[in-house]
Parts: sequence; structure tokens; C-alpha cells
Amino acid sequence: MADGVERKAQRSYVWGPLSAFGLGIAVVTVIVDQGSKLWLLDVFDLAGRGRVALTAFLDLVVTWNTGISYGLFQQQGLAGSSALLAFKVAAVVFLWIWLARAAFRVTAAALALIIGGALGNAIDRLHWPGVLDFVLFHIETAGFSFRWYVFNLADLAIVAGVVALLYDSLRTGTPQKRPDPG
Repeated sequence: MADGVERKAQRSYVWGPLSAFGLGIAVVTVIVDQGSKLWLLDVFDLAGRGRVALTAFLDLVVTWNTGISYGLFQQQGLAGSSALLAFKVAAVVFLWIWLARAAFRVTAAALALIIGGALGNAIDRLHWPGVLDFVLFHIETAGFSFRWYVFNLADLAIVAGVVALLYDSLRTGTPQKRPDPG
């Protein structure tokens, strides 16, 4: 018993049994997110084309989000942008510690999707005026109009990660809510 407690206490906050798995998912998420943004801007020239309809309910548009989710807390100055970036870095560090101590692959994959999405959007802030959002979901009929917020693949990864964490908490019956302190 004491050996098991000692081994558990020695677990790293930086690297765990599922860290390589999570790192792979996070890296792929960042690559797909950044690749899609670069392709849409530089090759497809979405900014020059304007709004491009993909389906009756899905369009591609260029929107620069200088705030956080859903365009909240818009920041134009360096101080505000730096504060958002610092918050994002702190969140990624916390999520990585959680991932390093994760016991289930679903938990690790979900956290990796959130980390990858956060990093993808953070990279945007380093070299563009904000986060590039480009997917617009909308429904329009004769008597009804609905437009969802414009989003990108990093946002989609974050939402998928949160949904997977919720699923995992229901599936296992004992959700791993936070890193085990030891």
C-alpha cells in the first residue's frame, strides 16, 4: 500500500503515461488549424473573394476576432491583447498538467484538443491583428433568420474537447475533474 501511494506521489506534473498521445493530438490540431488559415488567406484568397457560400447554411468569411470566445472582451491595444495571451498561456499550462496526470485516453484526447485549439488561436494573436475566424453557420427562411458566431477549426477543436470531457465524465461515473494533487 505504501509503495502505491509513494508511486502515485511521484507522478510528474509535466509528463505522464498519456502525454505523448496528447501531444500528438495537440500538434496535429495546431497544424490543421494554422494550415487551414494560411491556405484560406494566402492560396484561396478568402479576404479578396469576400463571402463564399459552401452550402445553403454554411459560408466562409474573414473575421478578425480581437476578443475571446464569441467576440467577447474585444481588445485593440497591446496591453489587452497581451493580457488575453497571458491568460491563454496560463490555461494551457493548467490543461497540460491535467493531461500529464490523466488516467484515460478520452480525457487525454479531449484536453489535447482544447490545448491545440488554444495554441492555434494564440499563434494567430502573435502575427495577425486577432484570431482569424472564417466559418459562418446560418439558417435563413422566409420568416426566420439565425446566424451563429463566426468560428475556426481551433474553436471547433476546443468545443469537441469540452464535449469529450463531458462524455468522459458521464461514461466513467467518476470524472477526473482536476489534476490529482498527489
